[in-house]
Amino acid sequence: MTLSRRRFLRGAGSLVAAYTLADALRLARADTMSMTMPARMTAPTLAAPKEPLLNPTSLTRFVDRLPIPPTAHAAGKRAHPAYPDRMLPYYRMEMRAFKARLHRDLPATPLWGYSGLSPGPTIDTMRGEPLLIDWVNALPTQHFLPIDHNLHGAERSQPEVRVVTHVHGARVPAASDGYPEDGYAPGHSALYHYPSAQDAATLWYHDHAMGITRLNIYAGLFGTFIVRDAEEQALGLPSGDFDLPLILCDRLIAKDGQLYYPVSDDPSAPWVTECHGNAVLCNGKLYPYLDVEPRRYRLRLINVANTSFFDLSLSHEVPFKQIGSDQGLLPVPLTRSRIELYPAERADVVVDFSDMAGQSVQLHHRSEAIMEFRVHDHERRDTSALPATLRSIKRIDPASAVRDRVLTLGELDDANGNAMAMLLGGKRWSDPVTEDPRQNSIETWSFVNLTGDAHPIHLHLVRFQVIDRRPFDLFAWNADRTLKFTGPAQLPPPHEAGWKDTVRADPGMVTRIAMHFEGEPGRYVWHCHFLEHEDNDMMRPYQLLPEQTG
Repeated sequence: MTLSRRRFLRGAGSLVAAYTLADALRLARADTMSMTMPARMTAPTLAAPKEPLLNPTSLTRFVDRLPIPPTAHAAGKRAHPAYPDRMLPYYRMEMRAFKARLHRDLPATPLWGYSGLSPGPTIDTMRGEPLLIDWVNALPTQHFLPIDHNLHGAERSQPEVRVVTHVHGARVPAASDGYPEDGYAPGHSALYHYPSAQDAATLWYHDHAMGITRLNIYAGLFGTFIVRDAEEQALGLPSGDFDLPLILCDRLIAKDGQLYYPVSDDPSAPWVTECHGNAVLCNGKLYPYLDVEPRRYRLRLINVANTSFFDLSLSHEVPFKQIGSDQGLLPVPLTRSRIELYPAERADVVVDFSDMAGQSVQLHHRSEAIMEFRVHDHERRDTSALPATLRSIKRIDPASAVRDRVLTLGELDDANGNAMAMLLGGKRWSDPVTEDPRQNSIETWSFVNLTGDAHPIHLHLVRFQVIDRRPFDLFAWNADRTLKFTGPAQLPPPHEAGWKDTVRADPGMVTRIAMHFEGEPGRYVWHCHFLEHEDNDMMRPYQLLPEQTG
């Protein structure tokens, strides 16, 4: 069987050090069958970069210390109309161009970042402590990555550089959610209000500008946003210096240190369906190391890649104790040898290095060591704990839902079977709103995946629970839109038994979620978190209507 460009790209993350771009381009020219269409007759090839791509195996590993993003500090306090009797902490986050060495032996790489850093500073807050953030666009007026002006929202009439920040997983008013069409040019800013009215969780912030989100995040516009609460703090989990974000992404890096973003060799349609890198960055470094003590650490794993998933494990059979997922703590810790994260997913884990004094432990993505923990033989007294139970999570009864929405994940192909756009519910972004839940209602949404990809689907504003996944007959659906199941429902594994905001919708499956639409009425979005898909119409607005009374 030949290898399709899409399936090659989807798997390329596992070949981090194995191929140069020339290898990728050669393999990507082959094609195969699609689940939804006949065999593709042709597939566009990728344009070669101006500079040869880096071979990561040529780099000396574990010579750069892992950067720990600094904690953001408030610049003062300001009033807000939602809180007439108090002043709120005010943060100023300026997006700037800068250069940074991704590795000791590489020239500095041009990047964009919040406060001139990538990842940006960590915003750390407590539940019930609202704050204000002024997101300031101090970027250049020209983008350094290739814009496809054919995409909706990226037309030539738009400013080439636009930004709007979304805090992924935050329950916020619609006006502060980072609506994609609210992007603004350099020299402008947006003041957003974050109520922090939610359980402790590892969130993250990133750019969300219409039609260029994939480019702005690739350039470096992302960071961690942590919400804490008293209930979590009472558990005694590792904290302070022993509670660290580990932000993962992959990038295509040239030998001169420049980022390369792949485009089609067809100048009239440069968009590509997926973007996978030749090297994995951990907190903005290639192959970093971290000195640790022989004790417990809490690691907040965050996948901020454009399209790649990470299959993570530790050497020496050191296990992960997973304590949380996207939206906070799980009911109990889970012992896991592997953690798989799709784009935008998070996993909070505790790793105990107490038996590894004097040794080194590597973090692996599949078989590739991407980071090293160097365990010293001295320690401060470990006062942390790992309780047997963490947080009670009441399951949503699907029978209590007022509506079940059946929503397809599909693609729009040209005559040769090449994907021209990715669609949700068969609709484009600009089509009228079709999802309009009521405030404080419960709904279930069933994602019918008609494609050959597993899509990470994200809903803004709300957290949800995964109900089940179930195989269906694709031919019956294509014939007359009949949803005919071909096997029993598969309950989510324990690590998906908590609150989520991003769910993996597998090909050939119906993935069902349940959510309570808490929050303020207004217009929000839901989308695939493969950024290339999101930028080409796999994103839809939804309208949260006011609660029905009387």
